[in-house]
This record gives sequence, C-alpha cells and structure tokens, in this order.
Amino acid sequence: MSGTPQGTDAMAGVNRTRAIAGGVLIALVVACGIGYVGWRAASNADGGTAGGLDLSRAGTLLYVDPAGGRVRQVARDDTAHPAGTGPACARVYAAAGTLACLRAGKVPMSAEIDLYAGGDLATPRRTLPLWGDPSRVRVSSDGRLVAWTVFRTGDSYLVQGNFATTAGIYDLTTGAHYGSLEDFTTYVDGKPWTAQDRNFWGITFLSDDVTFYATMASRGHTWLLKGDLTNRRLTAVRQNVECASVSPDETRIAYKYRTGKRWRLHVLDLTTGKDVALAETAHVDDQATWLDDRTVAYGKNDGGKPAVFAVPADGSGAPTRVLTGTSPVPL
Repeated sequence: MSGTPQGTDAMAGVNRTRAIAGGVLIALVVACGIGYVGWRAASNADGGTAGGLDLSRAGTLLYVDPAGGRVRQVARDDTAHPAGTGPACARVYAAAGTLACLRAGKVPMSAEIDLYAGGDLATPRRTLPLWGDPSRVRVSSDGRLVAWTVFRTGDSYLVQGNFATTAGIYDLTTGAHYGSLEDFTTYVDGKPWTAQDRNFWGITFLSDDVTFYATMASRGHTWLLKGDLTNRRLTAVRQNVECASVSPDETRIAYKYRTGKRWRLHVLDLTTGKDVALAETAHVDDQATWLDDRTVAYGKNDGGKPAVFAVPADGSGAPTRVLTGTSPVPL
C-alpha cells in the first residue's frame, strides 16, 4: 500500500464534474414537481410486488429472469419450474425475511431500492431514491441492514478514471441512513486517505450489524476495506480485492481478482491470509454469492445470455451451470 495522497487540479475537476451532474439531476427532479410522487407510486405498481415469493422457503433460489426482468423463485433441485414470481429488479437480494429490489428509475441516472420486510411482501416498507444506475445490492444475514452500489458515470470498473460509483447503507430497524461511504473516514497504511477520486462499491456484511467489507478504488489502486458503522471508519486491509462476499461462516470472502482487463474469482481466508483461485477461469464481473459454506455462485455471459454458475469454494472441481438469469440469492 502506498503513502498519503495529495490533491491535484485533475481531482478537483472530478469533483466539479460530479457536482454539475448532481445539479442537473436535482433540476430534473424539481422540474417534475409533484409529479415525482406519482412517478414513484407508478414505478412500484409497474414493477409488481414481492407477494408471489416465499422468503421462508428454505432450499430455494431467487434470481432475476432476463426475460422481463422479474424476480423468480425456484427450488435448487428443480430450477426449470418457477415456484414464485416477484417484482421487476435490476438486482435483488434477500435474507431473514427482508428483500431488497434495486431497479432503475424513470428519471435518467436514477434508481430506487424497494425494501420489503416484516412479513408484508405486498407493499415495500421503504422505497429509497438513489442517484445513479443500479449495480449491486446486499442484505445482512439478519435482514436488518441493506447496502447498494450505483454507477454515477460509466458502467465498467475496469477502466480507472472512466467510472464513478457510490455505495450506501440503510438500517431498517432504526431508520438510520448512513449515506455514501464517501462520507466515512478512510485509512490506508494508518493515515487518512482523502483523495477526491475515491470510488466505493460491493458492500458485504458480517453478522454483528456493525462490521462490513467494501471496495475502494483511488489513484490507480483498488483496496479491500473493512468498515465499522459505529465510528464510520474504513480501513484498507489488502489490495486488488473487489466485490467481496463474506461466507456464511464468516471465515472467508469470495472476490474478483484483477489481472489486466479480466477478473478471476478467488477466495481469501480472513484468518490465515491464504488465497485460492477458483476453478472458474472465465472473466467474471459480479459480486459472488455463497450458496453454502462450500459453494460460490455468480453470474457470467454464457453464449450471449446471462447465466448463473456455481463452483467449489476450495479451488477444486469445475463450474456448473445453474440457470439462465442473474443475481442469484440462496434462501
């Protein structure tokens, strides 16, 4: 890890660009006036509800069906026959009775996240408006915390300087909105990292509802960050670790390891630091999901169609195709 950054005119330009883009979006929303309320209500109606899903049904998977974009539920041993249908989402995640549906808004460069919880899947408990295009979503294992990532410019993490992302966290129990991770204090090599080109994405939670991991890119480097919600602090722990996903036993993370213009899935042992490349050798641009403590699922292109695959988490075996779709979620 390298030393403390210094400000530059170029980074100031990035800030000005973001501010201008934000101002344009705000102007669009204001111009819509009271119609914005109607837009939100209409977008919820158009997207459907989660009432056709059973989040208590163990041994099933949720995923986004590319034919129509709706969430489907299937038994893990019978993926050909949907057992339930939910709302239209770009990304979905669920845990402990909470479902988060991240979808594009009808205003350019906007998104919304519908949060279903408390046994009521007919109506979202909360709908949060976001600035940016949908990218990632996660729910903590107890269903309390929800995290998201949105693109503000660009649509690929591969090219430094050609994209901007932000990630945020919301607490369904307390109603606390932690805003963007840009507002947290970030440390690299024990020193505050204040570069203006920081981009954050790919949040994953530990079960204590305080600790989480996320990715930060800045100055041509990418770090795995360990976050603390109590003191709003982020600490860099390792370079070249992107889109982390904590295992159910919380001893490992699955992540994307970048080599050139490709990513390969790896698993990192958080205790020993041992790192293993998984048997999937294809380029994968996804935040992986653990089906169980031994198996990692992810999305990739398969013959021109999005598909979900699974692979052993210890580096053995070979990838297995699960179904056509994206955003796999085990229940």
